[in-house]
Amino acid sequence: MAKTKVAVTLDTQTVRRVDRLVRDARYPNRSQAIEAAVAAQLKRLEGRRLAEECGKLDPAAERALAEEGLGSDAAAWPEY
Repeated sequence: MAKTKVAVTLDTQTVRRVDRLVRDARYPNRSQAIEAAVAAQLKRLEGRRLAEECGKLDPAAERALAEEGLGSDAAAWPEY
């Protein structure tokens, strides 16, 4: 995948923590450590957004949509 160079400003404590990860051979360099951290945070935020949107759903309306068109087959399904 193509990469784009960006400049970021981090507090000294964060840089020390990143450097510790590099020193402990968890990542080969600062850039890869920061890239992994940003990617992980984005994934968490995207997952949280999906959960928040799902929380807005009306269970009764969703059930009605799911059962729409089942007709006589609906009687054979177990209760929720």
